[in-house]
Amino acid sequence: MVKTLIYAHRGASKLAPENTMPAFKLARNAGADGIETDVQLTKDHIPVLIHDENLRRTTNGKGFVQDYTYAQLRLLDAGSWFSSKFSDTCIVSLNEFLRWFRDKPMFLNVELKTNVIEYKNIEQIVYDSLKKHNVLDRTVISSFNSDSLLRMKEINPSVETAFLTSTKMRRLPQYAKSIGADALHVKHRLLDKRLVKRCRKEKLALRIYTVNRPAMMKKCYDLGIDALFTDVPHQAIEYRTLWEKGQR
Repeated sequence: MVKTLIYAHRGASKLAPENTMPAFKLARNAGADGIETDVQLTKDHIPVLIHDENLRRTTNGKGFVQDYTYAQLRLLDAGSWFSSKFSDTCIVSLNEFLRWFRDKPMFLNVELKTNVIEYKNIEQIVYDSLKKHNVLDRTVISSFNSDSLLRMKEINPSVETAFLTSTKMRRLPQYAKSIGADALHVKHRLLDKRLVKRCRKEKLALRIYTVNRPAMMKKCYDLGIDALFTDVPHQAIEYRTLWEKGQR
């Protein structure tokens, strides 16, 4: 029986501001198997954890991440939009996160946000950080941008990469294999038995996002997918435990 791993999507992002240390720490405390996060580059080429290219949704800043230095970004409030109790929360760098993460018994998914802005050398910069903190063997690099994944494989062919998509495509697993990807990360509405079968045939790991509803969690467990990404890891763990009891 395949145990479906549970990745906290941007941390426990229903309980704390996404992609911040409070969200990551809550995911760890909940018992999540892994953490998923997003990387953009600052003006001074520091990888930071934020989903949007623009600052307006999750901070009190405006404009683009790439137009600020890391020191400038640190001054922004990245928590009040979620709740006033997180007003002292700031944008975290990949290195700062990895210093906390490296001794945790968890997996990591780093999404390279290169589908809107193709940050120069982001693949090498992120790779160097992951290598420095000795977490490459439990990290998967994902992106909607196949060129990013190809560049990552050029840096080190043994790095695990995943092609991200929300679009229904013919021969999707074959396409993922053609760009050297080791896994497919797809939106939950694309999940069916046929896709699971085809991924297994191609020896591709299959992970599903973003799974917040109990019925979809159950479908993932029933189909034995490799992992799911969820904003509510504490609930996904609870339902997985109940599902496992039902299988005995």
